[in-house]
Amino acid sequence: MGLPVGLILGVGLLGAAAAGCGYESCPATKADMLNVHLIPHTHNDVGWLKTVDQYFYGARNDIQHAGVQYILDSVIPQLLADPTKRFIYVEVAFFYRWWRLQAESTRQAVRQLVSEGRLEFINGGWCMNDEAAAHYNAMIDQMTLGLRFLQETFGECGRPRAAWHIDPFGHSREQASLFAQMGFDGFFFGRLDYQDKANREQLREMEQIWRASASLQPPGADLFTGVLPNGYNPPLSLCWDQFCSDSPIVDDASDENNVDSLVAYFLGTAAAQAKHYRTKHIVMTMGSDFQYENANLWYKNMDKLIKHVNAQQLNGSKVHVLYSTPTCYLWELFKANLSWSLKYDDFFPYADGPHHFWTGYFTSRPAFKRYERLSNNFLQVCNQLEALAGPVARMGPYGKGDSAVLRRAMAVAQHHDAVSGTEKQHVANDYAKRLAAGWDACQVLVSNALASISGNKENFIYCNYLNISVCPLTESAGTFMVILYNPLGRRVSWNVRLPVKGASYSVTDPNGQTVPNEVVPVSNFTRAVRRDRGDATHELIFPASAPPLGYSAYTISKTASGDLRSRLAKRIREQAQPRVDAWSPREIQNEHLRVLFDPGTGLLMEIQNLDKSISLPVSQNFFWYNASIGNDDSAQASGAYIFRPNRSEPLRVAGRAHTYLVKNKLVQEVYQNFSSWCSQVVRLYAGQPYVELEWTVGPIPIADGLGKEIISRFETSLQTDGRFYTDSNGREILERRRDYRATWNLSQTEPVAGNYYPVNSRIYIKNKKFQLTVLTDRSQGGSSVADGSVELMVHRRLLYDDNRGVGEPLLEPGVYNDGLVVRGRHLVFLDTVESSADRHRLQAQQEFMAPQLVLAPGGGPSFHRGQRSLKQFSALKQALPPSIHLLTLAQWDPSSVLIRLEHQFERGESANGSQPITVDLLHLFSSFTITSLQEMNLVANQKREAMNRLNWRPATGAARRQPYPRLNPLGVTLQPMEIRTFLATIQYTGPSGGQAEL
Repeated sequence: MGLPVGLILGVGLLGAAAAGCGYESCPATKADMLNVHLIPHTHNDVGWLKTVDQYFYGARNDIQHAGVQYILDSVIPQLLADPTKRFIYVEVAFFYRWWRLQAESTRQAVRQLVSEGRLEFINGGWCMNDEAAAHYNAMIDQMTLGLRFLQETFGECGRPRAAWHIDPFGHSREQASLFAQMGFDGFFFGRLDYQDKANREQLREMEQIWRASASLQPPGADLFTGVLPNGYNPPLSLCWDQFCSDSPIVDDASDENNVDSLVAYFLGTAAAQAKHYRTKHIVMTMGSDFQYENANLWYKNMDKLIKHVNAQQLNGSKVHVLYSTPTCYLWELFKANLSWSLKYDDFFPYADGPHHFWTGYFTSRPAFKRYERLSNNFLQVCNQLEALAGPVARMGPYGKGDSAVLRRAMAVAQHHDAVSGTEKQHVANDYAKRLAAGWDACQVLVSNALASISGNKENFIYCNYLNISVCPLTESAGTFMVILYNPLGRRVSWNVRLPVKGASYSVTDPNGQTVPNEVVPVSNFTRAVRRDRGDATHELIFPASAPPLGYSAYTISKTASGDLRSRLAKRIREQAQPRVDAWSPREIQNEHLRVLFDPGTGLLMEIQNLDKSISLPVSQNFFWYNASIGNDDSAQASGAYIFRPNRSEPLRVAGRAHTYLVKNKLVQEVYQNFSSWCSQVVRLYAGQPYVELEWTVGPIPIADGLGKEIISRFETSLQTDGRFYTDSNGREILERRRDYRATWNLSQTEPVAGNYYPVNSRIYIKNKKFQLTVLTDRSQGGSSVADGSVELMVHRRLLYDDNRGVGEPLLEPGVYNDGLVVRGRHLVFLDTVESSADRHRLQAQQEFMAPQLVLAPGGGPSFHRGQRSLKQFSALKQALPPSIHLLTLAQWDPSSVLIRLEHQFERGESANGSQPITVDLLHLFSSFTITSLQEMNLVANQKREAMNRLNWRPATGAARRQPYPRLNPLGVTLQPMEIRTFLATIQYTGPSGGQAEL
């Protein structure tokens, strides 16, 4: 595709008029007038009602008329024809596709527009990510991917100055902190609670400074934040897209001439809006979802609007209208030199009306939420092994390995209608399909890397159905290998659990030592979930460990002793019998914990921390909220976005559970069956400092015509004073108070849904002495609706749409079209308040960066002739301290890698963990030598020393920017919650121990 020759020739002529990009390119404003910044924009969901491809190409317009490629095709000629016009673009996933289809002449014209600030990229991530269900690791990665493309394509002029989250349904504090660390000068968003907005408009606090970290030294995580006046839509009656029905501006001699009335209306609208803002500058978002397919409609009418409104200045009007961008609006606010109030909390939960709390999506599509979290885990493993093995990982004995497929699929999955669960079902299927293709490409890469490092070309097998006890290799082979790769910077222990058909096995570790193991029967719960996908009868359990950033290889063999087999089979049969009367007292126990159950109901009753002599009554059960379909108060139904129970008290799934006990030297388990669609295993492995609750829920029955929202609720005697605590995107913890908002006087209309918050990784309650912490394995909605209680929503199945655009109920058919079954884990810690962070920080890290199991039959040939076989390997010369997390190790280009080190404790939450830590980065890795090191900002699109954000003035709590210390690679110090990012040029250490140039 090319642009008309005349337009291309015009590019060079127009170039002289602009001073440059960024703040230099901003149009002149008038100091004595109200300046109205018109921001032409389009909002392009990276999947929602249609798939990413359908949106880009304009397919399936029977669902929604939208074609992203035509938007860019239409806007560019408009910009080239007039140097005053502006346009902003946000979603790089789409722009990247469009760019690849363009002729060089078009590309050159677009580069010119970007260099003059007329086409401006805002936000710049691959997508506009969700802020509730997204994990910080994936948020950073998707932003890095988009911003890197812009940097490499357009240079410094491609670097956005403003963040722009106009559509996500609530805003997290961690998101603001990350944006600040990415170098953004400001942040604009569209949605906030209707009560909050009314209050802010009255107080003229629509713009302020968000102090987004309680740990990082201000202003490191301070971010100027503005609330847009109309969400992200134009003012009423001023929409001129082909999808809109507003009158065009008619300014010639005609009965339809409406200039006077429209100008008067516009001036009134601008004056009303200005009352809510503090400067002589206001913003109007001129665009909306998938608008500007015919950009001429918009620009022709805005040209007339600007002309006729500004002409009124001759008659004494004090309003000046101009084409602008968020960057230029931000620059004017900065130049106003005001001091701004500070915000310390977040913008959850979001409600757009009295009974309309957008807290259902915290849990919607729970299986996809888990798959996304697992995919991030595997992407980090893939990234690491690509960096550690070098070029052979990308092209080796198993074919072409490519981490980019999964990296892009994961970036798309962060979109605010993807991981959020608010898309149509066929779009959710497409997101999952993209992730699966990414796994396939990364499995080739991981196989190449493991063969190269281990010295053996094994037939590597990836069993992705282990959670339902399916793995053909382990079920059929007499001997096989288990490679446990650990992506963390410290040694990790892990209980391996594999489906088998034998009754007796031997397990040996990398040193040939025998490892204790046990064989237990596959539960009826698991058989019911897997159906015909496997037929293993038992599970082999053994404790394993892997060194930091490395692997251990274990060998498993079926043993053929007849007597032993029969004895074991008899013992297993005995274990599988439900023990109703014989099991008394009802308890399971290991070195650290004792868990008691009520003998009458089979429910959890008490947890004891034996190390600290703490005993706490804790009951746990499953309940369901009956989803509202609307009532006299409001027609609002519960749906993919909105949680609205029809009453505040949930119903029990069952008053008692049918239970049986499995007990051996490695694990003690209570199997609880609540109903045909709800079961749980309460598990204590030997040496494990937490109680594991593995729950299986679904298919949720709907034959009774009732939508159901399933919760797991813990009730304790802790006096919690209406307070509970949730994480923000997996990092810092925020205090929550029931029926309370820090920045306005809340009128609570939904006592359950209005107290739900996103739980990305953990939720806890505490009194002055003790703390009960629950870790999740995916994002879920959670709350404490009564003192001493904690609940997490694990699954939801609804019969009505909630009227927020998706247009279908959240029914999720599942694999067999009879409803989705979800299995997951909650990890429960009971400890003193002062010791709890040491527990939950490290375990939460191990959950999202879990060891990766790779299996092989064994006996494969050598990778290189004479190469020694390595059964154990670590890429680190020494383990990182527990407080420090290797957040990123990824190939950047052929000669360099991207490294992020993160301090994973908050300031003051742990006596030891919250101390500053210094790491020798230069000598950390054994697989390669770092020959040069450059510190970067969080997304690696600016050198750290070049990062010079606008310095906003807070009304209170003034912060002076500290000079950044000179980088010393031998001693990189991290403060609590600090992430430091580096680009390292490397040389690989060859197999013989010498240096191999890359």
